[in-house]
Amino acid sequence: MQGVERGDRELLDAEALVGHLVPAGSMFAFLAGHRRNLFPDGEFEDLFPSGKGRPSIPASVMASILVLQTLHDLSDRETAEAARCDLRWKVATGMALDDKGFDPSTLVYWRKRLATSGRPHRINDAVRTVVEETGILRGRRKRAVDSTILADAVATQDTITQLISAIRRVDRQVPGAAGQIAKVCTGHDYSRPDKPRIDWDDPAARDALVSALVNDANALVAALADTELEGDAEFALALLALVAGQDVEPAEGSDGTDGRWRIARKVAPDRVVSTVDPDARHTRKSPENRRDGYRAHVAAEPETGIVTDEKVTTAAGTENSDPAVAEEFLDAEDGKRAWYGDSAYGTGDLRGGIDDAGHEAVIKPKPLRAPVEGGFTVDDFTVDDFTVDDFTVDEQAGTVTCPNDITRPISRTRVATFGALCRACSLRAQCTTSKTGRKIVLHPRDDLLRQARRDWADKPELRESYRTFRPNVERVISQIASRGGRRLKLRYLGTGKNNAWLKRRTAALNLRNLIGRGLTHTAGAWTLAT
Repeated sequence: MQGVERGDRELLDAEALVGHLVPAGSMFAFLAGHRRNLFPDGEFEDLFPSGKGRPSIPASVMASILVLQTLHDLSDRETAEAARCDLRWKVATGMALDDKGFDPSTLVYWRKRLATSGRPHRINDAVRTVVEETGILRGRRKRAVDSTILADAVATQDTITQLISAIRRVDRQVPGAAGQIAKVCTGHDYSRPDKPRIDWDDPAARDALVSALVNDANALVAALADTELEGDAEFALALLALVAGQDVEPAEGSDGTDGRWRIARKVAPDRVVSTVDPDARHTRKSPENRRDGYRAHVAAEPETGIVTDEKVTTAAGTENSDPAVAEEFLDAEDGKRAWYGDSAYGTGDLRGGIDDAGHEAVIKPKPLRAPVEGGFTVDDFTVDDFTVDDFTVDEQAGTVTCPNDITRPISRTRVATFGALCRACSLRAQCTTSKTGRKIVLHPRDDLLRQARRDWADKPELRESYRTFRPNVERVISQIASRGGRRLKLRYLGTGKNNAWLKRRTAALNLRNLIGRGLTHTAGAWTLAT
């Protein structure tokens, strides 16, 4: 059953005895005075529907602990220790000085109950309600979007480790798999989790081991292919098939039918980096910076730093890209907004979504690259101080005209092909190096992309607005992704759990932001001093 806080104070109540030691205006002091207003018991009653059994920790106390844990980036064990030994935590949560606290597993229990409930993000929702009541965002029509990579909670596994781990997972989770492994898998003793003992400096020995493991994996998948599976068992077999194919290629001189394999000389674009956390991915924040983990997307009001939306996704896949998630943030907003973003958000799809919704895009255009260095792009360009017309697009006529005044039709797939017409063109050397001539591929919202590039060049006030407000979201990203100068590392497995963590994290940061502005609860309403 759900526990509730007592109305009277205990003899050794921490707030009564040492509350004066907690700095005013801190998160601890705020929760000490307002946790029951912020997290009322009625908002958590559905988590304990039976009304029987031993009372839980009061919802206002546990919600406060989860906020503090996420804000200070503590493990479950560290959180339980802080609640038992740190006077600030005891004051914030209404505990007595001699309260022994709780077992770390209690935090797992509460997170699981929240995750499986109808409102898994109610802690974040509670803070959103406070933000709305204070009116801090009233009349503020700007939103800035950005993302960052968060390191996953597992070690990146090499191909051999993944193959062995995936086969062992099938053994544990697929009924009848043990017998099939004993029958068809001969390359390794899969009852042991460690790597095989071979001469790792010998390329031939490594290739022979890879071949044996891949053949075992393929044989096991084939042996279980007709088995009716669901849930974890189905996922385990699918993961094995994925791992067996993502990192290997036929050995030199082989087509793969002879069972000879080697580690591929390239990285799969959507590579699973660990069988322990199959949602973690390789990604690049820049060409030089490759990292493993998840991508955290954020939308914030740039003048106040209040986070208005957030989402954790896997770090690969077009559906998880910056502009794709920004479109989701766009759909969640009511009223006209000005959206600020760097060039990663300058796609035609996102600009189209912003335009269709009646919003304004203050997004730095993506730079255009000419097929020939210093040559013609699809926009305006200058040769020897003489301005040459760009590739003129006439959507109504369905044509594209090149700088040499040659006009070609736009195909059904939005491609204008100049082909053989480029052979005798006097501008060919400045336009293309392709033997088949220049080809222009147009986005369905090419008109918006062209207009955005023109506006960026012709409107200095647009660039000034971008420079003023867009960088502010980087401070928000820094607060989310680091603490005390240290880059955070995720503590959970899977997109769902890490997304829940991000929502608690942004809730805690928004609450801290409001506390710094004098947040208080008076006459049944949340108000700010400034």
